[in-house]
Amino acid sequence: MKWTVNYFNERVRREITEWPVGIYADFLRIVLLMEEHGADLRLPHSRALGHGLFELRCKGQEGIGRVFYCTMIGRQIIILHSFIKKTQEIPASELQTARKRLKEVMYEH
Repeated sequence: MKWTVNYFNERVRREITEWPVGIYADFLRIVLLMEEHGADLRLPHSRALGHGLFELRCKGQEGIGRVFYCTMIGRQIIILHSFIKKTQEIPASELQTARKRLKEVMYEH
């Protein structure tokens, strides 16, 4: 049974499609893996951040992108937030946005 990938909102989806082509291509490749095999990916593709929040680790010649996501009942993966990485650490503001959206999604369900 396949998994379904949905986005928190249209803006999140659009921002990812506007990434540099190499990083976006890696994102699409990883999403195909998730649709087929589920969200239980490990490093180097994905990493658990705790409390139901995960990150996808997308790379391209242009740099590194990060996508925060969660899973829901019914084999759903919800893409919560994304950004192009410019530093070694995840900026606190990016993580805060993802955690806020995670709470919103969990509260709705």
